[in-house]
Amino acid sequence: MKNILLIGLGRFGRHMAQQFYAMGHEVMAVDQREERVNQVLAFVTDAQIGDSTDGAFLASLGVGNYDLCVVAIGDSFENSLVTTSLLKELGAGRVIARASRGIQERLLLRNGADEVVYPEKQLARWTAIRYSSDHILEYWALDHDYAVYELAVPEAWLGQTVDQLDLRKKYGLNILGIRYDGHLNMDIRPQTILDKGASVLVLGPETVIRKRFDI
Repeated sequence: MKNILLIGLGRFGRHMAQQFYAMGHEVMAVDQREERVNQVLAFVTDAQIGDSTDGAFLASLGVGNYDLCVVAIGDSFENSLVTTSLLKELGAGRVIARASRGIQERLLLRNGADEVVYPEKQLARWTAIRYSSDHILEYWALDHDYAVYELAVPEAWLGQTVDQLDLRKKYGLNILGIRYDGHLNMDIRPQTILDKGASVLVLGPETVIRKRFDI
């Protein structure tokens, strides 16, 4: 469980508050607007109405005591940049900030952000890949080179065992799991058979996965 300071409670911030809550983390939520603060009270440990560009206000929150500080401000990049810079000046350990454009990402990194999330860009990439082919059921990027794809089992694989396919030796791909009839089996053995109607979770280099699955 982590102690998190979440600043900015627009739609993105609210969704983050709900996710942190579901994962059991303790969250201090901050926004200038009272109505936004009220909307997340059920999902946070504590909340305050305040201006995060005010150094005295931020200092009063004891930012150095949080495991993670998230700047989720989306309606004013200037406020986001100032808040990010102040957090670092006040001793925040790890600061994650939101960007909506490439230039914003670069400026935030130069002014104190340890990492930057770019929701629109990241969602656009996921959506483009997920829906670029009918047999892609899910997609998770691990880094610039590796990913996990959930894909419908190719016709040529049906009835074969994992050992017979030998994807690791041939292509450097790993089958992490097989989903059939809504149930995911992660106990993959050499004799596991790929049946019709199943999907496979494949880990490996994106270029190889795309080539082998004709994506």
